[in-house]
Amino acid sequence: MSEANAITVDVVSDVVCPWCFIGQKRLDKAIAAAGDVEVHIRWRPFQLDPTIPPQGKDRHDYMLAKFGSDERIREIHARIEPLGEAEGISFAFDAIKVAPNTLDAHRLIRWAGAAGEDVQNRLVRHLFQLNFEEGANIGDHTVLVEAAREAGMDAAVVETLLPSDADVEAVRTEIATASRMGITGVPCFLLEDKYAVMGAQDADTLADAIRQVAAAKARGELEKTG
Repeated sequence: MSEANAITVDVVSDVVCPWCFIGQKRLDKAIAAAGDVEVHIRWRPFQLDPTIPPQGKDRHDYMLAKFGSDERIREIHARIEPLGEAEGISFAFDAIKVAPNTLDAHRLIRWAGAAGEDVQNRLVRHLFQLNFEEGANIGDHTVLVEAAREAGMDAAVVETLLPSDADVEAVRTEIATASRMGITGVPCFLLEDKYAVMGAQDADTLADAIRQVAAAKARGELEKTG
C-alpha cells in the first residue's frame, strides 16, 4: 500500500473506561471495513479520575460515592453490558474490586509504543481485558509487569521503571494537552491530527471517517489545511 493511502488514528482513552473498550472493538471492525486504507493506531493517555490514590480505592465504595445508590450502579452496568456483548466483550463489573489510578498503566502503554505499534495494540487490548473481563487491578505493578511480558515487552526493564518517576510528567503533559484540545470525554479518535470523532461511535461511522480522511490525504488536501 502506498503511504498516500495510509492514515494515523490517535486514540485518546483510559483503560478503565468501558466505552473505550467498546470503542477499541468498533475501531477494529471499522479498520476491517475501510477497504484498502492502511490504518496506524497510536494510543494516547487520558485519566477519568486522576485523584484516585496510587493504591486505588474500593470500587464499590467509589462507585457508590459517584452515583449515589446500588440501583443506579446496576442501571449503568445493565446499559453497558449488552453493548459490550455485541462487540464480543464479557463485562464482569462485579469482579472488579479496585478502582485503580491509571497513571502507571498509561506509562506502560507509552513504553509499549516505543517498542512498536503491534506491541502497544496487544498491551492495550490485554489491559482492557484484565480490568473488565477478569477484574484484575491494573494499578498493581505485578499485574502491569505480567501484562508487559505477555505483550512482548522486556518485563525486567518494566519492573525497574515502574517504581521510578520515568515518564510520569510526559504522560501528565499529554493528558493536559488533550484537555487543552477540548477533549473532555473518551474515547476520542483523532484522524491525521486534523479530524476528531468523539465517543464510541459505531463501526460504520468510524469506517466512513477513515475512508474520507484517507481520500482527502490522497488528494493532498490535508496539507493545504495544515
